[in-house]
Amino acid sequence: MPSPAHTPVLVGYGQVNQHEDRPEVEPVDLMEAAAREAADARVLEAVDAVRVVNLLSWRYRDPGLLLAQRIGAEKATTRYTGIGGNVPQSLVNQACLDIQSGRAGVVLIAGAETWRTRTRLRARNEKPDWTRQDESVPVADGADDNVPMAGEAENRIQLDRPSYVYPMFEQAVRIAAGETPDEHRRRIGELWAQFSAVAADNPHAWRRDALAADAIWQPSPDNRMISWPYPKLMNSNNMVNQGAVLILTSVETARRLQIPSERWVFPYAGTDSHDTYAIGERAEFHRSPAIRIAGQRALDLAGTAIEDIDLVDVYSCFPSAVQVAATELGLPVGDPNRPLTVTGGLTFAGGPWNNYVSHSIATMAEQLAANPGQRGLITANGGYLTKHSFGVYGTEPPRHEFRWEDVQDEVDREPTRTLAVEWSGDGTVESWTTPYNRDGVPEKAFLAVRAPQGARTLAVIRDADDAAATVEGDIAGARVTVHADGTARLAI
Repeated sequence: MPSPAHTPVLVGYGQVNQHEDRPEVEPVDLMEAAAREAADARVLEAVDAVRVVNLLSWRYRDPGLLLAQRIGAEKATTRYTGIGGNVPQSLVNQACLDIQSGRAGVVLIAGAETWRTRTRLRARNEKPDWTRQDESVPVADGADDNVPMAGEAENRIQLDRPSYVYPMFEQAVRIAAGETPDEHRRRIGELWAQFSAVAADNPHAWRRDALAADAIWQPSPDNRMISWPYPKLMNSNNMVNQGAVLILTSVETARRLQIPSERWVFPYAGTDSHDTYAIGERAEFHRSPAIRIAGQRALDLAGTAIEDIDLVDVYSCFPSAVQVAATELGLPVGDPNRPLTVTGGLTFAGGPWNNYVSHSIATMAEQLAANPGQRGLITANGGYLTKHSFGVYGTEPPRHEFRWEDVQDEVDREPTRTLAVEWSGDGTVESWTTPYNRDGVPEKAFLAVRAPQGARTLAVIRDADDAAATVEGDIAGARVTVHADGTARLAI
């Protein structure tokens, strides 16, 4: 067993929801409230590193500095992050390494979004009166740590948002499973109903009304179709005001600060990796080599197996993300006795942009602390099922030091697919999705097309009749003509 002097331990985890219409409440307010939920003043004052997950609701030059000043951690170093749902778990991995090496003593990880308030103010043409740091405050390190979400082939046809890309992955999952469109939609409706039921029992969830599967997968006036086959209730819910804070330190410091050991949760191991940044270069849309390799490595480093994990939270921005990850990890999809979430997921528990995983880790820690001896697995996903981070947690002291590995070299050896950016000719439909307008009418369709030699090209249907045909029948394998400008027509 490693010396406790530098053994990392998660000792604080706080979450807040702000449902009331209070336009004066800004992201840093929620972070402060979550910090005070996570630990008492003595612990907060001992924080020497504040790391903030990238915020979309409001731009601060250094949000960590504002938070440190509010909690009395005046001497804390600060760091900001780039964009990605993988970020909170990656921050935990890095914090553990820093604590273990002695580079940090008490690390506070924070994030918050007031997107609901910001959107309502924008609808009234009002600007929030929130904190502005002037140019005398240096921009925090890390704010520019971003990578492209997509490549030239995706951008030229404006395949440029998660609500387009993830349903395209969903079609690939369905086609690989050999299911009809209605069979598949019913099945993922049942999966999402299980997530809804978990949220109903989660006191931190944004939405706590358990929904039936039919209410989720079937469109209705309150559940309009967004992009086939996903109606609104199969999309991440960013219309929330939520904040979360995690606090990590060493066992030695936790004892010195007299933090009750029944709140301690040990991070055992973590990994990070990414699939190809260009979506079109993925070998298959229903698979993820990075999840398979990094997930298994995290379990190996923790000295456990997926069968020995008691609690799991699979990143759940859309149903396809859950199904792909669960398959790669060897987890059953839809088993009522093995939920794939501890929170209820981003649709129901809340999808505060990059910060959901701070909430999933906090909820996981609460449940592990309430059930000593159990182990938990967190998966985190950024981009278009692109950037991945994993963490294994438990309440028993680890038999070895915290272990972390970047497995990118191994992932990069996996096969990819040739992507033809400006290809023209006749090919077959590999996968597709069809965005709807607010009147409930299909407005276009994005296609992944296989060329005769096996390469892939990405195209967009703009003809209204062809777009309607993509949701009226199953066009998997259908012949399609692609033009040099990226537009396409279904072959007659």
